Amino acid sequence: MVRLNRIYTRTGDDGTTGLTGGGRRFKHDLRVEAMGVVDETNAAIGLARLHTDGEIDAVLARAQNDLFDLGADLSTPAGPEPLPFEPLRIVNAQVERLEREIDAFNAALPPLRSFVLPGGLPAAAALHLARTVCRRAERVAVALSAQEPGQVSPAVVRYLNRLSDLLFVLGRAANGNGAQDVLWRPGANR
Repeated sequence: MVRLNRIYTRTGDDGTTGLTGGGRRFKHDLRVEAMGVVDETNAAIGLARLHTDGEIDAVLARAQNDLFDLGADLSTPAGPEPLPFEPLRIVNAQVERLEREIDAFNAALPPLRSFVLPGGLPAAAALHLARTVCRRAERVAVALSAQEPGQVSPAVVRYLNRLSDLLFVLGRAANGNGAQDVLWRPGANR
């Protein structure tokens, strides 16, 4: 269990932040950036939840908890020495759960004939925003993986990829199962 008795520690005043496995990184470090964008994704999902209920809200609540697991995973890079504790890692079962949720919600949606513009009902617009932030988190995690080979779990990247897909499908579901989707009309404003 996490205990936070004090919110400010002053340890970051030098522009660094601590990692779970030990060590410090500058706040502009790509690993810290990845953790930050995952946190932004979580906050965007929290805003979207202000407009959701029922099963969509339950799915989002699970995703928010998973994103803390994912942040812990990113905060604990593998090192040359074994850690004195078992690090929290994203596992394939979490990715597979997202896939089942995508399939379940997508089954009720009509097929797309055009790209969907972010918008429609408030819940859908908020979910589309969360999707775009999640895609940014994925891009940063991929860049980190390339910069630090073997130090980012492949499950982290898969999770973020599936989560962004899920947020897209949930956006359509929140738009009356696609009835309120705003579709792109190529060249409509020429």
